[in-house]
Amino acid sequence: MSTAVSAPYRVSIVDDDEAIRDAIDSLFRSVGLPVAAFGSAEEFLRSPQVRTTRCLILDIRMAGMDGLELQQQLMADGHHDMSIIFLTAHGDDEARAQALAAGARAFLPKPVDGDVLLATVESILR
Repeated sequence: MSTAVSAPYRVSIVDDDEAIRDAIDSLFRSVGLPVAAFGSAEEFLRSPQVRTTRCLILDIRMAGMDGLELQQQLMADGHHDMSIIFLTAHGDDEARAQALAAGARAFLPKPVDGDVLLATVESILR
């Protein structure tokens, strides 16, 4: 992909699958996107990146707080400028509808195509 994005546009990944987190992290770093990765919603909420993230790549099903609950918490905390892209290995139409109704920008299947994910993120950050 083409565009390196300046530092204020941090991308964060929240996924309890370490292999997926690492793969997406490596992909984004390879094109110059500033990225932070977290293994749980709770870890992300405790981090300073919750204030600087502009695009959140979020797993729908995780132990503890799931992706939909994190989305609700972020909206309740006033993070309306944070764009959310959900990833899921489960074709859950109800969760998809709920996520998109609450403002998610995309809902992509796992395994995610790297080019599609990059294009989606770059479109959001433009």
